[in-house]
Amino acid sequence: MEELSLSTDYRSLLREIKERIRQAQYQALQAVNKELIQLYWDIGKMIITTQESSGWGKSVVENLSADLQNEFPGIHGFSAANLWRMKNFYQTYATNPKLAPLVREIAWSHNLLILEKCKDELEREFYIRMTLRQGWSKNVLIHQIENQSFSKTFSGQTNFDKTLPPPIQSRAKLAIKDEYTFDFLELGEEYSEREFESAIIGKINRFLIEMNGLFSFVGNQFRLQVSDHEYFIDLLLFHRSLRCLVAVELKVGEFQPEHVGKMQFYLAVLDDKVRLPDENPSIGIILCKTKNRMVVEYALKATAKPVGVSSYQITRQLPNELKGLLPEPEQIMRLLDEL
Repeated sequence: MEELSLSTDYRSLLREIKERIRQAQYQALQAVNKELIQLYWDIGKMIITTQESSGWGKSVVENLSADLQNEFPGIHGFSAANLWRMKNFYQTYATNPKLAPLVREIAWSHNLLILEKCKDELEREFYIRMTLRQGWSKNVLIHQIENQSFSKTFSGQTNFDKTLPPPIQSRAKLAIKDEYTFDFLELGEEYSEREFESAIIGKINRFLIEMNGLFSFVGNQFRLQVSDHEYFIDLLLFHRSLRCLVAVELKVGEFQPEHVGKMQFYLAVLDDKVRLPDENPSIGIILCKTKNRMVVEYALKATAKPVGVSSYQITRQLPNELKGLLPEPEQIMRLLDEL
């Protein structure tokens, strides 16, 4: 038996069976979730239909809650508050043929967060699709909503339309936000770029979540050698969905046009010496404390490599200035459809 357990064929068989069990468990959870969402959808629909046909008021929900909890004492989810949520859930999505099928794919807790914290239809669609695509947990979803990822994503400044192949342009634009919030970093008012980098490395998991969740950490001060010269990229990440390397340069001051030239050089070397044959072109993110949007726009105009310029803040504040920078709803819908 010991020889069998050590054989390559046995280990391979065990690995395949484990993977199949996990797959079955995941599919079972998905099926249960779909059925639960459908149940809540149907209950919400029945309450609305009966209220409309019978002219009943709010008291019917309280009565239903009491009777259902008496009938199913061990089952949670039939409080009056939750029945009101079911009604609102159905009302919100019943006439939306695009979102009605999607809400069945995410958990009820995620649906409630999006329903209660997002009042705009496009904003809801963004968080539903990103949850599906990136597998956001409830806590990650809360973080993304509180940090206003919707506004910060669609107002981003990149040159991806002209520097990336069409199949990944839209996804790349949605992968990089205009502004990031690093309120988890323990930094004072004054700090150096090296201190900024060290603080990020110390909280790398939180950093990757804020960056949108599909980035993997490759290394910091990543060494590039060209002839007898050495160069170092502050952070090197890999985006799992885009399948590309992402070079991140950290700047504690305002964006300067020369930052783009340095990033172009890094990306050229990465593509030539580090990128694998099946990977997409490398992308650069210049992360600055502040930026002038017009200066960034001019700096990116003649840039041949895919670069995005983002700002960051250490303390959370509402980016009201971004509200006027969002694309037209039609453009947002087109991007979301390509997710």
